[in-house]
Amino acid sequence: MNKRDWIVFAVISRNGYGNHREIAKRTGYSLGLVNSSLKKLMEEGYIDNYFYITDKGREYIEASKPRRAVILAAGMGLRMVPINKTPKGLLTISGQPLIERIIEQMHEAGIFEIYVVVGYMMERFEYLRDKYGVELVISKEFPYRDSLHSLNLVADKLDNCYIAPSNVWFSRNPFSRTEFFSWYAVSEYVDDDSFVRMNRSLELIYTGDEKGGNSMLGLCYLLKEDAEIVRGQLVKLDKQRKFNREIWEQALFEGNKMIPYARVMLGQSNYAIRTYEELRDLDSESQHLDSKRINLIREVFNVEMDDITDISALSKGMTNRLMRFSVKGKPYLFRVPGEGSNELTSRAQEVDVYNSLKETGLTDIVIYMSAETGYKISEFWENARTCDIHNDEDVRACIMHLRKLHSMKLEVGHTFDLTEKLDLYERLRDGEPSFSDYDETREKVVGLIALLNVLQKESCLCHVDPVSDNFLFVNGKIHLIDWEYAGMSEKHIDIAMFCLYADYDVKYVNHLIDVYFDGKATNLDRFKVFAYASVGGFLWSVWCEYKEKKGVSFSEYAMQQYRYSKKSYREAMRYFNAHGKE
Repeated sequence: MNKRDWIVFAVISRNGYGNHREIAKRTGYSLGLVNSSLKKLMEEGYIDNYFYITDKGREYIEASKPRRAVILAAGMGLRMVPINKTPKGLLTISGQPLIERIIEQMHEAGIFEIYVVVGYMMERFEYLRDKYGVELVISKEFPYRDSLHSLNLVADKLDNCYIAPSNVWFSRNPFSRTEFFSWYAVSEYVDDDSFVRMNRSLELIYTGDEKGGNSMLGLCYLLKEDAEIVRGQLVKLDKQRKFNREIWEQALFEGNKMIPYARVMLGQSNYAIRTYEELRDLDSESQHLDSKRINLIREVFNVEMDDITDISALSKGMTNRLMRFSVKGKPYLFRVPGEGSNELTSRAQEVDVYNSLKETGLTDIVIYMSAETGYKISEFWENARTCDIHNDEDVRACIMHLRKLHSMKLEVGHTFDLTEKLDLYERLRDGEPSFSDYDETREKVVGLIALLNVLQKESCLCHVDPVSDNFLFVNGKIHLIDWEYAGMSEKHIDIAMFCLYADYDVKYVNHLIDVYFDGKATNLDRFKVFAYASVGGFLWSVWCEYKEKKGVSFSEYAMQQYRYSKKSYREAMRYFNAHGKE
């Protein structure tokens, strides 16, 4: 039995037989295909020679009936910027939250056993228990796990079960009191983010290296026997770290093909709300469109709401979140501090740094910056690219850009004090360190700071956070952005931090020291670069542990920084001893 046979069976079970032409009209199949399916249904014993449903057919209908549903609502909705205080499932269309409409549509189809997997702002969903009798299932790992983990939490509930996202508005009820086969919903539209396409047999095939496929709607129905396979897949994949950030649909595949058939839904029958623009397109009067950030943009540019377009989230940075938007066609970037970021840095000091950089051409073009909130609006360069850390020409250009900054002898009223920052980050972490040899490593790092403090130094404005992604190549020029950690320090700290973030080996670090100093670096210069790299690696590992408390995982990055700290310490002491013999 294939999908076409079950669709013909469904028509008979819901409407009676009538005649071949009537079935062909309802299904869209040719008379030849209808005849073939009817013959198959008779041979398998689901209908008799008079096209009436048999006892076997009625047993199948009962066994395939939907029993329950799962709604996935744990995600943080990072693409919904500037909306970040409301989970996607609670966004309103015509005054009704998306998830309430879905639950009511399920009730209309006789589905009352409903499980809602929650995570981000989970307390906002609590009222659903009393209002609709749903059961909430909590995903404690929502900040760093995706929907595959969420669905695995309810893997035992998937027999004869609907799986639905919480952020889709269905114009027509997609749920039914009867189902006849397992299916996954796709649109006829092509979506570049999709990795499935429908073939002529109405099966969903993995696209592989092809670009895009049928738009994936996240809506699915699983019969018991298929749910058993998917359950096994979920359990297996959820144990593998590489699937931490994967969507649940990965568990639907056996080989190159999805287990359920495709169910094609017309584009106008469903609207996924993943971005601010999609919400505005569906309901321009939604209460959630009234955003503080959008109102700030209106004030800064003195424009109306309709003048602000192309709103979308860019990739989340380690410290901040970024929102792109356009005003009357010109693109801009809105920076929003990430979790705990304003405790790690002083936004007032950052404003001072940007004021000192005016007219230098070294950085981005800032339109607005707040010392209170950390909000920043700057011009967005469409054709910008970041530094390729494996391209020596790019890297040399970045090192020389840092040298240009240092040579300007710019000054601000604050320093980047290593001891002060270490004390601050450890205080914010407020707990035991993750590394077993932390105390031993810390003692060595503190010793390096003491040496750096007693040695003669020449201070200048330093970026301190010159990660390769902060160097933008635009029309043949370089711009260094994101100065929230900047302050007065030694030039060596910027060389060290650039190398630290790129995880360069000792040989290449020495090569870049030679580039910066035109081959005239002393052992003292090399000591300082490796010492700052060691202190920086240790410092940022503590920074990562604090961010972990805020629900943002940088575990692997923290390990890399900590390891680099110990490696650089050995090199620093080697050059310090060599300097002492000079």
